[in-house]
Amino acid sequence: MHARELAIAGAFEFTPRTFPDDRGMFVSPYQSDAVFEAVGHRMTVAQTNHSVSRRGTIRGVHFADVPPSQAKYVYCPRGALLDVVVDIRVGSPTFGQWDAVRLDAVECKAVYVPEGLGHAFIALEDDTAMNYLCSTPYNPTGEHGINPMDPALGLPWPASIEPVLSPKDLAAPTLAEATDILPTYSDCLAFYEKLRS
Repeated sequence: MHARELAIAGAFEFTPRTFPDDRGMFVSPYQSDAVFEAVGHRMTVAQTNHSVSRRGTIRGVHFADVPPSQAKYVYCPRGALLDVVVDIRVGSPTFGQWDAVRLDAVECKAVYVPEGLGHAFIALEDDTAMNYLCSTPYNPTGEHGINPMDPALGLPWPASIEPVLSPKDLAAPTLAEATDILPTYSDCLAFYEKLRS
């Protein structure tokens, strides 16, 4: 499995080997040792999530309080999507910046999103499935969102696809409006160090 750090420090793209034959295809999209080697600590999997979305559906930008927040390892077993990682850590050198990776059922790439970063995606095809491995259980009181259409973020949603958002995501604050609930870069670095020790 090949690991590549994204433009947002701590976030990684993982590309596994695929094994196609006349029966179909086999792939191992999550490999604990590869994640450990790239990230520097083991990822505890406390919960798995699965979503199915029609073309144009945008989910996010979601994040959680640090600590403990929630690291995510996401991949797309059916369809195709554009996965976006946003640096919302106040004080980070890349604060407000993002990186994006196309995830699909052909290359079977995955994205690791560490604690404290924002995460969003758009489904590029109907019936697109997304699987998430999460480091902590869902915590409704610690979960937050930023409006994925915030023009200041300028996220790379394809102009040719009509966006479909939940009322909750559409009503979420902009990055500038959310400053009092955003994680700090120093708190995130301290938390990452604790995970490595």
